[in-house]
Amino acid sequence: MSSKKAVISGVYDTKVGALPESTCMSLHTEAGLGAIQDAGLKVSDVDGLLTAYSFTSPQLMLGAVFAEYVGMYPKVSASISMGGATAGLLVAHAVALVESGMCRHVLCLTADNRMTGLGDKVQAALASVGHPQYEQPYGMSVPSAFAQAAQVYMHEFGLTHEHMAAVAVNQRANAAKHPNAHMKKPITMEDVAKSKMVASPLRVLDCCLVSDGGAAVLVSAREAARDLPKTAVEIMGVGEGHTHEHIFMAPSLVDFGCKDSTATALGKAGLKHSDVDCAHIYDCFTSTLLICLESMGFYGRGDAGKAALAGEFAIDGRFPVNTNGGLLSYGSSGAAGGMFHVVEAVRQLRRECGERQVKDAEVAFAHTLGGIFSGHCSMVLGRL
Repeated sequence: MSSKKAVISGVYDTKVGALPESTCMSLHTEAGLGAIQDAGLKVSDVDGLLTAYSFTSPQLMLGAVFAEYVGMYPKVSASISMGGATAGLLVAHAVALVESGMCRHVLCLTADNRMTGLGDKVQAALASVGHPQYEQPYGMSVPSAFAQAAQVYMHEFGLTHEHMAAVAVNQRANAAKHPNAHMKKPITMEDVAKSKMVASPLRVLDCCLVSDGGAAVLVSAREAARDLPKTAVEIMGVGEGHTHEHIFMAPSLVDFGCKDSTATALGKAGLKHSDVDCAHIYDCFTSTLLICLESMGFYGRGDAGKAALAGEFAIDGRFPVNTNGGLLSYGSSGAAGGMFHVVEAVRQLRRECGERQVKDAEVAFAHTLGGIFSGHCSMVLGRL
């Protein structure tokens, strides 16, 4: 194997939830320096910096602001803005930088204080999505767009409210085992069923949180990470899939770009779906997770919801999913929401998850999603 093969050498995620004492840049700093320290490196060792975007601090050169703040002088610096898919794409681009020899250590950094920094404004921003001519005049919002796909799936493949509720309940139980999680109070199937309707069939407890928080991943050349203190995690394969932006232009409402991104990532890793020990998949809504699992090929049509009801997604289940609680209960803070999934996948492979540890995890799958099922990035990670 090439000495420049990319590995993840450091990770960090902040506490998540209402953090009124935080700012966008303080969260970036905590997460970024935390990942560098986790890898046993110094700021001066990092020669690549990839950042996302912020709603609360919409800097045109967010990476440059962070680098200036911490005294970093990267050879390569760029920002990517692809919605919820961004975190995965940061890692994918870091892999390319490392494996091309352009960089040895690339920091992939995401953070935002959306909950306390924006308040109700974030809801207004998300409600204004949609094509200005063909969607917005009819009241399009993020929940209503995802609800369209859920309604189709209910009609064609038997998705039920109970299937979605089982996802929410399982992930809240997982979040209760994570010290940093936004929501830890247990919920029941009845709680989900009685929660306020947002966009039928999606209720409040079917929707992800709005949180403050940040997360970072340090991608390194394998040779450069050889003597670092933590066990490096191999990036075995990465894939992307992009099909549309606006939901009315989606070529399908049951198959999405995650089908291609997953096939590419598994193909590059030389593995099958059955080789994956735990999955960490973007879950902006309960229905989204179930639809993606089937589009990706982990379950047949109509089977993922039944698996959720049967307890297969539990930490000790047949196929553990979102062991940190996911966006539904761990938290969701812009691009950091997807990065939380990557960080948790790495920690599972390092055996650092305590009571939420998946036994003997050797291969983890992480996935991020942007837009309305629009853009997807999948990665297969392996324990070295």
